[in-house]
Amino acid sequence: MTRIILHGYLGAMGRVLTALAEGKDSVEIVAGVDVAKPKNPAPFPVFKDISVCDMPADVILDVSTADAVPSCLDYAVRAHTNVIVCTTGLDDDVIEKLNEASKTVAVFRSANMSLGVSLLKNLVKRAAALLYEEGFDMEIVEKHHNNKTDAPSGTALMLAEAANEAAGGGLTYVYNRHGGPGKRQPGELGIHSVRGGTIVGEHSVIFAGRDETVELTHTAFSREIFAIGALKAAKFLTGKPAGLYTMDDLA
Repeated sequence: MTRIILHGYLGAMGRVLTALAEGKDSVEIVAGVDVAKPKNPAPFPVFKDISVCDMPADVILDVSTADAVPSCLDYAVRAHTNVIVCTTGLDDDVIEKLNEASKTVAVFRSANMSLGVSLLKNLVKRAAALLYEEGFDMEIVEKHHNNKTDAPSGTALMLAEAANEAAGGGLTYVYNRHGGPGKRQPGELGIHSVRGGTIVGEHSVIFAGRDETVELTHTAFSREIFAIGALKAAKFLTGKPAGLYTMDDLA
């Protein structure tokens, strides 16, 4: 049984994770953490701040906000508890803190916990390695609901990094192409964001060459796919030694 502290319990993903974990024999949420006050009784203790959480756990599962991640990492190191960070929009200082924490505990980080997106990233690497050499242009379009706060999405940036690495590095990211003078330049990778309605998440990577295009797309129809991946990661991370882990280790 993997015991989980759910950091960001009352958020959209936290609620999905709570529902999905109920009745499972392999995982148990032993505590929730959220600055908001629950409207209904929770099936486990809920703390306003993770620093005062006193429930023993195997893994902390963070689905909070970018500004809440540092305190989560501090607690993980202090309590010597492995941690999964699903939150996106992290700045360089938080990423450095995350890397430092991985020297003490196991840290699993992914901008997207979907197994399908993990496969998409690997397909993008293969396609970019082959098609960029043949002169194909690369563009990424991501779509999300109107409440998403960061743009571009962490997943779009993850896919951009995968394409850039496979293309040999050195690509220039161009966001939304607003106000850019002149035509598209060689070595550019366009990244475009759409926000509207209740779109859970859609990511398309377009490879456009002479007289042909190849498009790789992943569409999420519910948040449950991310929750499934997150709980799988929690079981995977239980008992793992200190280090930095990603979906590539899980797949």
